[in-house]
Amino acid sequence: RKPLVEKLRCDRINSSIERLKVLLEEELRRLQPSSRLDKADVLEAAVSYLRQQGRRQEPAFAHRNPEQDFNSGYLGCLKEALRFLSYHEPKEETRAQLVKHLCEVQTGPAAPRSCAPRSRPRAPRPR
Repeated sequence: RKPLVEKLRCDRINSSIERLKVLLEEELRRLQPSSRLDKADVLEAAVSYLRQQGRRQEPAFAHRNPEQDFNSGYLGCLKEALRFLSYHEPKEETRAQLVKHLCEVQTGPAAPRSCAPRSRPRAPRPR
């Protein structure tokens, strides 16, 4: 049983390395344009590529506004809740109370004037 488990594990590793080769084709050509790549080369190229990507994204995070991020996320959740409600059609009064509550708890200078949509989308009724 152990040899079979080990073979499956090796197959998974080899398959993943092959997928990395495909995904990182340009990076691999840049690092070693004309030589055959072994597994270690592919893994090193993947690490190098991921480090580069991390460095590119750091400045964007340094200038982010946490309050704006919170408000944006909150509004996204609110929209998703409203979409859910539109498909499950609760009582209009219940829906209105929930929307009012969700809008009231959203505070701060970046809070929208009206967080509820103007019209309620209707889900198609099953036939």
